[in-house]
Amino acid sequence: MSVKWTSVLLLVLLNSFHSVSCGKVLVWPTEYSHWINMKTILDELAQRDHEVTVLVSSSSVFINAKKSPVIKFEVYLTSLTKDDVDDLLMDIIKKWIYESPKDSFWAYFSHMQENFRRYYDYIEKLCRDVVLNKELIKKLQASRFDVLLADGVSPCGELVAELLKIPFVYSLHLTPGHTVEKYSGGLPSPPSYVPVGFSELTDQMTFMERVKNMIYTLYFDFWFQACDLKKWDLFYSQVLGKPTTLLDTMKKAEIWLIQNYWDFKFPRPLLPNFHFVGGLHCKPAKPLPKEIEDFVQSSGKHGVVVFSLGSTVSNMPEDRANVIASALAQIPQKVIWRFDGKKPDSLGPNTQLYKWIPQNDLLGHPKTKAFITHGGANGVYEAIYHGIPMVGIPLFADQHENIALMKAKGAAVRLDFRTMSSTDLLNALKTVTDNPLYKENAMRLSRIQHDQPVKPLDRAVFWIEFVMRHKGAKHLRVAAHDLTWFQYHSLDVIGFLLACAATVIFIISKCCLFCWQKFAKRGKKKKQE
Repeated sequence: MSVKWTSVLLLVLLNSFHSVSCGKVLVWPTEYSHWINMKTILDELAQRDHEVTVLVSSSSVFINAKKSPVIKFEVYLTSLTKDDVDDLLMDIIKKWIYESPKDSFWAYFSHMQENFRRYYDYIEKLCRDVVLNKELIKKLQASRFDVLLADGVSPCGELVAELLKIPFVYSLHLTPGHTVEKYSGGLPSPPSYVPVGFSELTDQMTFMERVKNMIYTLYFDFWFQACDLKKWDLFYSQVLGKPTTLLDTMKKAEIWLIQNYWDFKFPRPLLPNFHFVGGLHCKPAKPLPKEIEDFVQSSGKHGVVVFSLGSTVSNMPEDRANVIASALAQIPQKVIWRFDGKKPDSLGPNTQLYKWIPQNDLLGHPKTKAFITHGGANGVYEAIYHGIPMVGIPLFADQHENIALMKAKGAAVRLDFRTMSSTDLLNALKTVTDNPLYKENAMRLSRIQHDQPVKPLDRAVFWIEFVMRHKGAKHLRVAAHDLTWFQYHSLDVIGFLLACAATVIFIISKCCLFCWQKFAKRGKKKKQE
């Protein structure tokens, strides 16, 4: 056979293998840091020659449909504008940061519930614009996707998957009270040693903390609702043309990719279709831009402190900015602060302000001594990956929980954004930079993060490909999904056994009473004779 025909044959075989091994992935994303995390998975899928298509609304404020050369974007029109969405999300965040009551558990979670409901009303509008768009659904059906990857914090991905009749996979970090993971995923959460999500408790609870954890469990189980479930249930039933609920539809998820790992979370029971992939976006540091590198090198033996409150809060009130700047001016380290606002009057010469910073590369720099963070999961994981102790200033959502976990593991000091003084921040920075235990604990967590048989990103991609190869993962689905709540807790069995025991006791009691009465009559008769 000639070289020419050999080459043609190899090319045909290669294309044949390519068509079999590569699949088509549809994505239902979420804004801000959730998108950053999910995009890491999508980039890797695209690198492996899978065709990735992201459903993104015309009002998206963070997802740039023109930025990625390897990912396709299906942009759908919505009645909302970018300004509408930006104003809504920023208003929710600001109210959560500055108006959430801290003195009362009930008041705080009621306020949090209201924030969630506003968010889910916005998500419902986006969902309607997708599933009621018949032309879009027909186009998606014609594309014959193999799997849908959805962010579990934003409903609708599972509804789109149901309409397209394809399996779906969730990517998720944490929901209030672990309600979604527990009720939709069937994840066991014994309140005796598994702290409720957002409770800020550890797995080493005192008796009163276990009481508190039980109260939290009952609250989230029977009272707290992040969204109006009845409205979503009615909507899903109308779209699918049959009675159903949001939770029942979510239960059909094949795999749950949880953005956590054992360096972050406490040990707890897992299910075969739950996989921890926390830190999948982390990577070795790259060289810094020359301007920043020169500033870092000028720090000498004291090193630098990296400061960022995330992409959603790059600005802040002047009084808070001056409190922070005053504290930073008093430390011997140089400071790189991600800040977009009026330059604080108390800013010291050791602090440089940047609208954007290469956070991962800075945290991986040998001169970095500490990280001041709001406690977003992505930033915390980058600090863990590089072994950097933290000063946590949580603002909203899961950030309080994340910093509480890092504090419990000895890798962070926690401050309150609204009440901290310059002295508080100064003392916290001195604690994490001068006390070697914080660095040692951070390095211990880093070693755990690095010491895995499979990298988190590879694990996440493997399970998505697994679902594509096998058209689902039903064999990993626990039977708990098919049980009612009283069957799950064996209340029917316990009731039956108690009824049996009560019947036996009743019969024995009646027999004993009957025998006693017989003997009593005989004894009385003998006495009379």
